Order: sequence, then structure tokens, then C-alpha cells
Amino acid sequence: MNQSKIMVMGDLHGRWDLLNHVIKHSEPNIILQCGDFGFWPRFSWCSINKIKNNKTKIYFCDGNHDDHDSLNTLENNEIAKNIFYMKRGSTLCLPDGRNILFIGGADSIDKPYRTVGVDWFPQEVLSESDFEILPDSEIDIIISHTCPREILPNLRGTYGTSKYDLNSSVNCSDPSCDILSKVLEKYNPELWFFAHWHEFVEGQIKETKWTALKNIEMWRDSFKWLPGV
Repeated sequence: MNQSKIMVMGDLHGRWDLLNHVIKHSEPNIILQCGDFGFWPRFSWCSINKIKNNKTKIYFCDGNHDDHDSLNTLENNEIAKNIFYMKRGSTLCLPDGRNILFIGGADSIDKPYRTVGVDWFPQEVLSESDFEILPDSEIDIIISHTCPREILPNLRGTYGTSKYDLNSSVNCSDPSCDILSKVLEKYNPELWFFAHWHEFVEGQIKETKWTALKNIEMWRDSFKWLPGV
């Protein structure tokens, strides 16, 4: 088996200084990043040229806090050296033969305080059309930004203090979760990683072991080595 060091990472929010620290001290060969990467090419503060990853390949899906207008105009998914944007439905075959599906997207609870087309984009939410383009192939691992609805009761939430009320229009109105429930049923993957909620929780639903990761600004439990490598 190939002995690649593969790390799964939660929200980055453009904190390249912290990303660089992880790369320098942990030396992963591959990073699989779960959205809110911090892709804002119109703002100089988060220039990806600051990322120092000569030997580390980074694959990320979109989150709700990324520039979707710019992502949708990309002609090549390699946006910088060894940094790849994995569009919804993109797959990656690991050196050990396992197949990964990337599917970003989530609803922003802070959208009333953001500006459409500048730092908020309606296409952030997953839709039926995103589900329809998914491949009909075996998937072993899923990297997403948010999670299937079945997992929500296990989470406390970024700003919450108690478990979710599944009838809450505030915490559970995101249609992305319903789409991801269909993804879960379609593939029944071995592993599923997501971020978005800024907390670390692990669990299992049927045959799928899932992990929610914190954002890198919280540091602890914001990344995890991929098991089985």
C-alpha cells in the first residue's frame, strides 16, 4: 500500500499562516479540505500565493464562505501550484485505490449581513441539479462542507448551546442537507468528512463513519489523518 500521508482539514477561511504551519510541521503529501477554503481572488488579504505547499497537494470543495462567482468561471481546477478546486461531483482516486467524491455547498446563516455578488452568493446552496450530475460509480469517501440531515441531531452548531431541533427553521432549513441525505443513500460510503459547524464530532450512520471537523482557527481537532492509508 502506498504510504502517502493524507490529511483531512476543516474550514480554513483564508488563514494561510495556520495552513502553512500545519504543512511545515506535519508534512502531509495530500490535504483534502472540506470547504470555506477562503477563495476570494478579488481581495488581496487572502491571496493564495501566500500558501507554501511545494510538496503538498491540496484538494478543496466549495463552502458557503467562498467566492462562487469566481469559482464558476475557472477553466482549470488547478488554481495555483498543487492547489485544486474540486467542483461538485468531482472525484479523486487515492494512491491506495479508494475513490473520493467532493460535494461542497451550504447555506450561510449570516447572509443578511453580506452583499450579494461580493461576499455572498445564492448558488452556495446545493440543488437537485447538483445531485443529478453525480457519477454512477463506487465511492469510498465523501468530502463535503455541510452534512446529511440525519447527522444534524448529533451536532451542537457553531453558535448553538444545545442539540438541534429538527423543526427549527433557523438551524435546519438548509436544503443542502436534504441533498446530502440523498448522496448518503446513493453511495453509502465508508467514510464521510465535513466541516461548516466548527465543532469536532464523530459518529456512524449505518455503514458510514462520519467526522465533523473544527475550523483551523480553533486549531485542535481542525484536521485529522485519513485512516487506512
